[in-house]
Amino acid sequence: MAGRRWLMAACVMAGLILPVMQAAPAGAVVILDSQWKKDGGRKGREAAGFTSALKLAAQPQFRGVLALSTDGESWGEASGTWIGNADGHAYILTAAHVYDLPAQKDAYVVRAPDGRVLKADRLWLNPGWNGDVNERCGYDLVILRLEDEITGLGEPPVIYSGSAEKGRLITFVGYGSRGIGSVGEDDAYYQGSDKAAAQGLVEEAEPVVRPMPETGDAGNYLGVWLPREDGGVASPYDGDTVPSTPLAGLLGSGDSGGSAWMEDGGRWVLVGVNSNGSGNAQYGDQSWFTRVALHRKWILKIFPQTRFSP
Repeated sequence: MAGRRWLMAACVMAGLILPVMQAAPAGAVVILDSQWKKDGGRKGREAAGFTSALKLAAQPQFRGVLALSTDGESWGEASGTWIGNADGHAYILTAAHVYDLPAQKDAYVVRAPDGRVLKADRLWLNPGWNGDVNERCGYDLVILRLEDEITGLGEPPVIYSGSAEKGRLITFVGYGSRGIGSVGEDDAYYQGSDKAAAQGLVEEAEPVVRPMPETGDAGNYLGVWLPREDGGVASPYDGDTVPSTPLAGLLGSGDSGGSAWMEDGGRWVLVGVNSNGSGNAQYGDQSWFTRVALHRKWILKIFPQTRFSP
């Protein structure tokens, strides 16, 4: 777990240096060079090569992935996913590590699809989170209750209840930094404030460690990595060394709190929350996601209307 990097943007904006991992600047996903070039990216037009990533994120099943901001003006600092409404409030699932401890409900606002900027009136921090993403990646969760409902997003997402993510293709969505595999994330590749998406083959499905250790890795996360098109980079998982899809990629800074999805039984299900990654999100680097299924009871206690798969 060493060498992980936080995927939030607020720490860089504040000029902070975090232990073990370094925050990266705000900007959403790092993609294959080949797809970037196919979509029109080139020197001097770095931001032009993300058409496929933007189209993927714009698919209707991902419309509940929303942008978070510390000031209501700079969007791309973090992401979150709408999981439903109840009693005049919207509920948002996001990452715990974007919050300084003790977590404050007013640290972020959420941008609704109609342009409204909504404040949170309650915040629930996952009880397993200790502030260290190297130890508690599997518990990197916060639920926000917003001051108003959010409409126009269709049916709330279904959260995956199973444990068969390994070997499956996931699609991850967020508002973070962009880049390409040979360079990593870089401000030159970011333009606009739309979400983007990429895909990865789950080659790491770390089980939860019980009892929870006082220190050390507590498990419960998914991992993907970015192979190079020519297969010339060794896999950290000893698996295939070529991309499983032309839309392969990694998380970028600011994608934190967004969500990872897979198709299961003919429908899309939410399987993870974007947590962190290694290096500068280049070829050979990895991204990790909090497995949500373990937290079913905690989520339902807060928001009983949450939809889970059977």
